[in-house]
Amino acid sequence: MASATPVEDLIKEKITAALSPTTLEIYNDSHLHAHHQAMKDSTSSETHFRLVITSEAFRSKMQPARHRLVYSLLKEEMAKEGGIHALQLRTMTPEEEEKRRAQEAGDA
Repeated sequence: MASATPVEDLIKEKITAALSPTTLEIYNDSHLHAHHQAMKDSTSSETHFRLVITSEAFRSKMQPARHRLVYSLLKEEMAKEGGIHALQLRTMTPEEEEKRRAQEAGDA
């Protein structure tokens, strides 16, 4: 049986293989944008994603370099007709994620 989320599955597969993330959260926000003019003729229901990725691979890289790395992994999906139209990224090292969680726990 074919997957109902082939683009999301491919994102997970490529990110996991290349970055061995300790955290990988994929949010498919496509339904929030389906009514936009740019999406009017889209043949895909998987066009807008938010990713939260924690990986050692991001160590010693600034945010722009981290984002370029992720974009390079998904370049085919972003270039394809009906592929990824928008990609929002939050990239962290394990220490940055730990600090973020501690701050959130302190704010609660």
